[in-house]
Amino acid sequence: MSKIRIVLIEDHDLTRVGIRTALLQKKDIEVVGEAVNAAEGLKMLKKLQPDIAIVDIGLPDKDGIELTRELKATAEDEDLDTKVLILTLHDNREAVLAAFAAGADSYCMKDIRFDNLLDAVRVTYNGNAWIDPAIARIVLQQVQQNPIKPEPISFREHTDIDAESAENEQPIEPYSLTERELEVLQLIVEGYSNAVIGQRLFITIGTVKTHVRNILNKLCADDRTQAAVRALRSGIVG
Repeated sequence: MSKIRIVLIEDHDLTRVGIRTALLQKKDIEVVGEAVNAAEGLKMLKKLQPDIAIVDIGLPDKDGIELTRELKATAEDEDLDTKVLILTLHDNREAVLAAFAAGADSYCMKDIRFDNLLDAVRVTYNGNAWIDPAIARIVLQQVQQNPIKPEPISFREHTDIDAESAENEQPIEPYSLTERELEVLQLIVEGYSNAVIGQRLFITIGTVKTHVRNILNKLCADDRTQAAVRALRSGIVG
């Protein structure tokens, strides 16, 4: 069985060692490299091409969001397929949305339980987004505090949204999704994999995949992460 190859990019020694020690308890995970800043980390990612980069948002030379953006921007040219899991203390909406807009695949808080971190790693490795439930709640609460004019989000390379693109993007209408699709979307936002969604809703994985595909089409999203963030920004899940 192939192992999940991980590079840790974290400047806090105690945190980095703790994560590495915890991950190495599992036989299906291998920590292939560690870096303490963005410059060293980006070089390491290009050289080692791991499956997942666990990146701290508060690196000393450049924040993890910018590192993620640079990695994703060079991914096609460098033939990289490394997924990014942001691990941070930042729990505000701006940081979360900026991370996803930069191309982050998953987002976890640093106080995450070890079992949940393992779930996040495996879900991310399998090509799905894992969003910390605390993050989902915080973003949703902020959206609900300003329900009059929900902001559409543009998933371009940069996080800036100009007036023209905002006008051209259509708001999400909750009634365009079926009741079952809304249930699936809620579980996507909470970070569950297709298998777990199927178990919770008592439907097959094939049916879950069909619902996910329909959700992506209706939300004009390229992947689960974009769908989750758009849903949160529009306030259609709770």
